[in-house]
Amino acid sequence: MNRIYLDNAATTPIRSEVLNSMMPFFDNRFGNPSALYSYGQEAKKAIEEARDKVAAAIGASEDEIFFTSGGTESDNWALKGAAYALREKGNHIITSNIEHHAILHTCQYLENQGFEITYLPVDEYGLVDPNELKRAIKDNTILVSIMYANNEIGTIEPIEELVKVAHEEGILFHTDAVQAVGNVPIDVKELDVDMLSMSAHKIYGPKGVGALYIRKGLRIDTLLQGGAQERNRRAGTENVAGIVGFGTAIELITKNIDEHIRKLTRLRDKLIDGILKIPYTRLNGHPNKRLPGNVNVSFEFVDGESLILSLDMEGICVSSGSACTAGSIDPSHVLLAIGLSQEIAHGSLRLTIGEENTEEEINTVINKLPKIVDRLRQMSPLFERIKKEKKLV
Repeated sequence: MNRIYLDNAATTPIRSEVLNSMMPFFDNRFGNPSALYSYGQEAKKAIEEARDKVAAAIGASEDEIFFTSGGTESDNWALKGAAYALREKGNHIITSNIEHHAILHTCQYLENQGFEITYLPVDEYGLVDPNELKRAIKDNTILVSIMYANNEIGTIEPIEELVKVAHEEGILFHTDAVQAVGNVPIDVKELDVDMLSMSAHKIYGPKGVGALYIRKGLRIDTLLQGGAQERNRRAGTENVAGIVGFGTAIELITKNIDEHIRKLTRLRDKLIDGILKIPYTRLNGHPNKRLPGNVNVSFEFVDGESLILSLDMEGICVSSGSACTAGSIDPSHVLLAIGLSQEIAHGSLRLTIGEENTEEEINTVINKLPKIVDRLRQMSPLFERIKKEKKLV
């Protein structure tokens, strides 16, 4: 059975060019970058070349890029590092209630450490209102962290407006751009953000490596104590092969980003149009201000888990939301935040398109999904009752 993979927001397949660039650093170029001899210096040079590529991709300087183990570490470092560095100035942090759990759980941790957290609401599309942010700012506010684009519903936030509100009050701004990098053009200087989180495995790179952009001159506490790696700001022997792969992956995807966006947008819109022909179905997230490959839909009278398993039997891989909460039986906090009931939230699917998907695959999903939804609805007592009531009317 040929599988159709539509969960690219969870992770992407590694490109062959990326894998090829990494292989020498598992073998004959295995040196520790901190060593002074040639093996070590070859590894160090490779890291700096990758740093240049990551910096160029987001309009940063190479000395503003710090490699981490992934998006979660980058988010933790940004929030905890800023919180502890600025604690004498204040203890209030603002975020939104639809953030990734790497942000939400870090904020909960900081609450236990004596920090005050405000969780901004969003509208029906998942957008944060800059006016809500302005009203939430206090004299003791030190940091705002709002994601660039939501990992579940794909809504792209008005980051530039939100940054302007924060900076007018002299407050630092961090954005989790894990889903956005490689899917929308990003220039940190134009955005004017102070910190920005990235991850390699969302852009056809390896797992276990990411980066945090820290604006030049900004001082935040270190998260990991130990050696002098990453210019004394992130201890631990560097994941050389992963960093090299990250550099290759981000260079490749940003080089052809316009074509990438056009392709994914076309397939996304085709998939949305096909799915919304199914009765009692709704699109979640903003209709236009959304990631090019994101489709999040809710089906009334159907359980999302049953949909996922039924589609998997047909060779189609999708998810119900964030991969980090796939084992949870609770409905998505994002879908509840945009106003969905628990019942409808439970009947939701996230289908995220990637570079390797084809129009033929999208057509297959459009053809198979209505039959699966119909079959599952036939087993729903509530759906049967709705049908009878409609016949009576």
